Amino acid sequence: MKQASEPASQPPLLRLDNLTKHFPQITANDCIHLEIARGEVHCLLGENGAGKSTLAECLYGFLTPDSGKIYFKGHEVRLGSPSDAIQLGIGMVHQHFVLVQPLTVLENIIAGVGSTRFFLDLPASEKRLKELANNYDLHLDFNARIWQLSVGEQQWVEILKALYMGVELLILDEPTAVLTPQEAEKLFTILRRMKQQGLSILFITHKLKEVMSVSDRVSVLRKGRLVSTVQTADITPQDLARLMVGREVVFKVEKEEINPGPPILEIHGLHAMNDKGQEAVCGIDLVVRQNQVIGIAGVSGNGQKELFEVLVGVRPATQGKILLAGEEITRHTPREIARMGLAQVPEDRLEEGLVPDFTIEENLILGLQHEQRFKQKGLMDFKKIRAFAQECIQQFEIAARSPLQTTRTLSGGNLQKVILAREFSARPRCLIANQTTRGLDVGATEYVHRRLLEQRQQGVGIILISEDLDEILSLSDHIVVFFKGEIIGQFAQADADIQSIGLLMAGVREGT
Repeated sequence: MKQASEPASQPPLLRLDNLTKHFPQITANDCIHLEIARGEVHCLLGENGAGKSTLAECLYGFLTPDSGKIYFKGHEVRLGSPSDAIQLGIGMVHQHFVLVQPLTVLENIIAGVGSTRFFLDLPASEKRLKELANNYDLHLDFNARIWQLSVGEQQWVEILKALYMGVELLILDEPTAVLTPQEAEKLFTILRRMKQQGLSILFITHKLKEVMSVSDRVSVLRKGRLVSTVQTADITPQDLARLMVGREVVFKVEKEEINPGPPILEIHGLHAMNDKGQEAVCGIDLVVRQNQVIGIAGVSGNGQKELFEVLVGVRPATQGKILLAGEEITRHTPREIARMGLAQVPEDRLEEGLVPDFTIEENLILGLQHEQRFKQKGLMDFKKIRAFAQECIQQFEIAARSPLQTTRTLSGGNLQKVILAREFSARPRCLIANQTTRGLDVGATEYVHRRLLEQRQQGVGIILISEDLDEILSLSDHIVVFFKGEIIGQFAQADADIQSIGLLMAGVREGT
């Protein structure tokens, strides 16, 4: 495999020499040498915990390297804060936006970068911003409040703000996580135009398809070390996956054709409110059968989270009913629902699925501790619990030193394996899985997909909520599209079309 390097006649915009960053008990970046050329899209790939975010935060001044040097435009620089990075010409768009919701688009962009110390020249700033937006074919209402914008539009605001500040290197951290397929393709088109105009882009993603689509070169990190930097045109997705995880990766898990069984979960006319007192689930009707995966596609914030919480019993329904195996569970407690055979994989592993400061074995029996299999003469039997934990660690390939290891020390993939081991050990009838592979590398994603399909084969009915359309299309037997709390489209898997689904995710119905 040919290593990519900078032409001698074209000095890099950014160069890292032996950049090293330590944290307690871990070296996040170990002697990283990296070069980013002027006018290139450079992707940064790696497993969870490989050091990608740490490296980006060192480049943007959030973190200070313990050793090594950073050169920008040929000069060694020391970045003590994001302000230092911005003044040099380095900008960053984070996965979680840092916009002020009540302020307008214009106010968010020009805050802190006015023409003088004493006043802002709003007309001149707006004129310049409109010129920037027109240059990249972006259509934004600069007088709109941030809370009035879609998540995709908010990302354009972040990007425009960086361009307005005059950055020469733009760092994008998982930029397509909140975008529909059409919005993602528009982003790629804009990135290519930025590249043509001389801007350099460091693009952090775990999606190999995006790497192949948009990058000129790609650098792969594994366990804090730079494994390789290659020309994207000279490598395949399979090669990249192998570099990331150190082994062969199966990209598409084979899904056996199975005829769905009888209904296991029935949802009739379901309504629910969100935390702001607004209706977030608006009259949902859905039937999940045994041996069936129902995929729910939709951009984040369209009622999927509230639907999940109603189904598992942590949010009340305001109207409608839910039946599990023919028995109504609409107003049951989470514990009662779980006992009746409804398992859950929540969106936030650490906040909702686990207790980070508990041990692995404690988390493996969380919610199951009252079951007779973990008791002896009415008391908890710690020998049985330890044996169960060791069996789970082995069967689910959890990379851990012992069952007594604190859960927060595990990687994202291993955290998810702990949740799957606990939920699947209860032999559920139905499973509600929300964003099961978000933030996971290709190896951990492959593992989770295989386990979900094993449950399907064993007769479990599954609702899979995901913003990853490739995942939805790969695993689902039937697909529904959510928009503003409603199901606005349904597809059999064989008839599913990614463009049609993407338009529905944006609220564009056929004929409108």
